[in-house]
Amino acid sequence: MDVNRSHYHHPVPWDTSFEPLTLPDMFGRSTEWRGDATLLYFLGRRYSYTELYTDAQRFASHLIESGIGKGDRVGLFLPNIPIYVSAYYGAMMAGAVVVNFSPLYTVDELSAQVEDSGTKLLVTVDVPELYGTACEVLQKSSLETLVVGELAAMLPWLKGAAMKVFARSKIAKVDCGADTLRWGDWADTDSASFPQVTPGDLALLQYTGGTTGRPKGAMLSHSNLSINAQQVAALNPFDNPEDEIFMGALPMFHVFANTALLNHAVVSGGAIAIVPRFEAKQVLETIGKRGATGFPGVPTMFQALLDHPDLDATDLSTIKVCISGGAPLPAPVREKWEERTGARLVEGYGLTESSGVVSVNPYEGMRKPGTIGQVVPQTRVRLVDKEDPNKPAAAGEPGELVIAGPQVMQGYWNRPDTAATSFVEFEGERWLRTGDVAVIDEDGFIKIVDRIKDMIAVGGFKVFPSEVEKVILKHPAIKEVLVLGLPDDYAGESVNAYVTLNGEGDVSTDELRTWANERLGKHERVASLSIREELPKTMIGKLDRKALKAEVLDKA
Repeated sequence: MDVNRSHYHHPVPWDTSFEPLTLPDMFGRSTEWRGDATLLYFLGRRYSYTELYTDAQRFASHLIESGIGKGDRVGLFLPNIPIYVSAYYGAMMAGAVVVNFSPLYTVDELSAQVEDSGTKLLVTVDVPELYGTACEVLQKSSLETLVVGELAAMLPWLKGAAMKVFARSKIAKVDCGADTLRWGDWADTDSASFPQVTPGDLALLQYTGGTTGRPKGAMLSHSNLSINAQQVAALNPFDNPEDEIFMGALPMFHVFANTALLNHAVVSGGAIAIVPRFEAKQVLETIGKRGATGFPGVPTMFQALLDHPDLDATDLSTIKVCISGGAPLPAPVREKWEERTGARLVEGYGLTESSGVVSVNPYEGMRKPGTIGQVVPQTRVRLVDKEDPNKPAAAGEPGELVIAGPQVMQGYWNRPDTAATSFVEFEGERWLRTGDVAVIDEDGFIKIVDRIKDMIAVGGFKVFPSEVEKVILKHPAIKEVLVLGLPDDYAGESVNAYVTLNGEGDVSTDELRTWANERLGKHERVASLSIREELPKTMIGKLDRKALKAEVLDKA
């Protein structure tokens, strides 16, 4: 089935048109418009559009003078700091392709993706852990050049002076060799030498675990990314977007933050108050100090803020809307957040392969909790058979969600065979397979039932882990839950739950298991339930089912 677009509750028409832009052009237009207005707030210092745009141009000139140009890969191994913005747009001004790397990567993980992507130059910062890892990668991989930013130089003077003493004492122990440059050690801008870049050119390689196998580089064009940012901005409930300040706690190396935070702010002319990494106390202080009005995050961020003792003492009255993505939003988190802060929290959905955003619940008016909302403008979805994606799903039955729209990736880098299985064709049009099982109601609201690869086969019946998790989360003592399918000699697989507690009441595993099984279908009943101090999370803070399963099976 195709979504009936007459049932569209967002405040803009579904067929709103968007201009395919290169990201440097998008940034340039906003800089002409916003000029000396603030784009970034960072630990007490502000950076204007003009300052960051000029810095990006100077970096682009350096890349070109160094022989790096159109199609070459430039890696960013950075936390949320100002030079991320300049390096991101500057590399693209030079015609290069940005490759985002998580600052949590080990030497082996970073080396593998440097080799797979063909990254020539890597930008990092003089934080000892990152700098040391980058140095090792420079020495053991085909990486040619390392550019190192000085964190102290990005801070207000007093903070910077203290940071210099600490950082230099640590970094002096590491010899990174002659192929290392300091960020900013280059000549003035010569934008006349910049190559011609078109919206259809490759802009970003964003690595994802996808549904199977080793990480793959999703190939996202300038048009993919710029249009997705416009799609998100079109749904803003803000009267004057240029007056808005987004809370920048999402890591910008992740595609969700690239679109919903960085590119979204730039295309709408807003500002971002960034923190290097998510820490609940610092985020609350930043919201209060800067008067943040929008907050994109993942469910565990909102839960962590709810758990923090400073929440009720923080002025959150400026926040107009929060959007949760990256993982299903538990109803208790949404309800408690809205009750305690007064800020509406809506759930959205997207994938790396879709530039970050596919759908979102309306910020105002009708919404449907438990769904991922309706598609953003110019995006279509349909359901296909879970066993044969070349056939439509049976009427009224869940099916695999497939997507078509201007934000859908070009394919996977150096993986033509994998890309071929990631798309399905209907009537000559290419649709992206998500691997998510969904249902779509009469109003076009989409509900994710589960991931195909996560479904548990219990004696011939299919069990959706997310449905079991929703039941378990209704117990007042449960804070977080992950449900896994584990091998079972009799039924093939069994349902197993792992939970953390919120400190409300003293309960045992047997009590929780009995309580849950009284509310679950016979084939869904939990074979085991374990209480843990914490559950594994991914680099952006969402619960990591894959890591938990690997850990459990390794100990078996």
